[in-house]
Amino acid sequence: MLNGIRIVEIEGLGPGPFAAMLLADLGADVITVHRKGGAVTPGMPERSLLDRGKRSIALDLKDAADVATARALIASADALIEGFRPGVMEKLGLGPEDCHALNPALVYGRMTGWGQDGPLSHAAGHDLNYISLSGALWYGSAPGDAPQTPATLVGDIGGGAMYLVTGLLAGLLNARATGQGTVVDAAIYDGSAHMMNLLMSLGQTGNLSETRGRSLLDGPHWSRTYSCADGGHVTVQCLEPKFYAHFLDRLGLSDDAEFQQQFAPKLWPALTTRLAALFATKPRDHWTTLFLGTDACVAPVLSPQEAQHHPMNAARRTWAEIDGTLQAAPAPRFKDRDWQPKPSPARGEHTAEILAELGQPGTP
Repeated sequence: MLNGIRIVEIEGLGPGPFAAMLLADLGADVITVHRKGGAVTPGMPERSLLDRGKRSIALDLKDAADVATARALIASADALIEGFRPGVMEKLGLGPEDCHALNPALVYGRMTGWGQDGPLSHAAGHDLNYISLSGALWYGSAPGDAPQTPATLVGDIGGGAMYLVTGLLAGLLNARATGQGTVVDAAIYDGSAHMMNLLMSLGQTGNLSETRGRSLLDGPHWSRTYSCADGGHVTVQCLEPKFYAHFLDRLGLSDDAEFQQQFAPKLWPALTTRLAALFATKPRDHWTTLFLGTDACVAPVLSPQEAQHHPMNAARRTWAEIDGTLQAAPAPRFKDRDWQPKPSPARGEHTAEILAELGQPGTP
C-alpha cells in the first residue's frame, strides 16, 4: 500500500524501530541509518526482527561527511523517524528546520516518552513510567494487585509507535495535498492517555469508578482471568447478557439466583470467588474444550509459542518462524495482497547501494 513512499529512520530504540517496521510491512522503502561501528544498545542482534523489510546504511552522525550523506538521504525522503531526546537532532544539524530547508514536504516524525516540551521533556523514562503518569496504568491488573500491563504494549507500542505511524500517515496525506511537510510530536505520555478515552466513556454512564475493581470492565466476575488446576489460565469477558447466558449455561449455573444478577456490584466479589474455585478444579484444556466455538466469550491464555500451534493460527497464519525467529505477520490485512516476509538486513548491508542511488558511489 505504501509503495513509492521513502522513510528514513535514524536508529533508535523500541517504538521508533517498531513504527518503521510497520511502515515497511505496508510496503514503504524504509532506510535505517544504523550507527557505524556498533549497535545503539550493546548485545542487540546483528539482524533485528524490528528491521525486517528495511534497507540499512551505516553512518557516523558525528562525522561531517556522513552527516552530508544523511542530509542527501533526507532530501530524497517523504518522511523521517527519530527517537532522541529533544534537541539532539538539532545539535547534529538534522533538526526539523534544517531538514525542511532541504525538503519542505518532509514529514518529520519525533518519538519520545514525554514529548518535545514540558517539565519532563528532557528526563529519562521507560514504558511503565510514561503510562503510570498518564493514567493509562491505573486499571491494570486485578484489585489488590500492583498495576501491571504486558511489557511495552500499552506504552511503547500502543501509545507510542501506533500514534507515530498515524501521525506520519496523516502528515503524508497532507503533504501530498499541499506540498508542505510537518513535525509529528508523538509522545507515549500523550498517546497512552488518549487510548484511555474508550474506557473514560464508561464514566458518562456511571460505569467507571476511580477505585480499581469497581468499574464495569475491571470489577465483575464475568470480566476476569482465572487460574486452572494445571497452572494455566482462561479469560472470561461476557459483557452482553446474551453471552453471559451462554457462559452460565455451559457451567450449569443458569438457575443460580446469585449468578442471574449479572450487574449487581455487591455480588461481584463473592461470585468471583466462586468462579475462581470452579475453574481451579480442572486444567486449562478442559475449559478450552468446554467453551470452544461458543458465544460465552471464554478463551485460554496462550504464550506466543502456543498461539503459533493453535488452529486459529493455521487459518490466519498470524505467527510464523522466519530465519529462526518467531514473529507475527503484519496487520492489518488487505484484500488480494499477500504479505511475503523480507529478511532483516545486516547493519550497513545496503550502504554502497544507497550511496549509489544518491550519486555518491564509492567504498562505504
